[in-house]
Amino acid sequence: MAKEKIPSTPAIRSLKEHSVIFTLRPYKYEERGGTAVAARELGCDEHETVKTLVMEDEHKHPLIILMHGDREVSTKNLARTIGTKSVTPCDPAVAQKHTGYMVGGTSPFGIRRAMPIYVEESILNLPRIFINAGHRGLLAEMDPADMARVLNPQPVQVGI
Repeated sequence: MAKEKIPSTPAIRSLKEHSVIFTLRPYKYEERGGTAVAARELGCDEHETVKTLVMEDEHKHPLIILMHGDREVSTKNLARTIGTKSVTPCDPAVAQKHTGYMVGGTSPFGIRRAMPIYVEESILNLPRIFINAGHRGLLAEMDPADMARVLNPQPVQVGI
């Protein structure tokens, strides 16, 4: 059986540059399958999978929010928490311009443009997380403390 080729992404290079201990976890990507498919394919809890969502405020300034796979972001609460009038999801083409990643493969590591990063606070208390490694169908399993060390995200409580 041929070994599947794992792409080298900016996210993977960033993790290596920061000496993060991680395990790449490839899975069969399904269009619009999201974290439910990733969790099913990898045999992990969807709560441990972390979505990287690119949003923008009313001035079109981009930001990233990291959220549990089985929860949604209250954009009202996020806007209130970060002191802006509103927050909305970015158009996929705009998100790709900001991050350099295709939707479905967006990682918070190795992004093209620096932007504020927020994390649902309870993610930091998990024993491990599965977060996108910069390619559709490829997650990196790691300690959330390493993610926090590299990204220095601002903890928030905006999950619903």
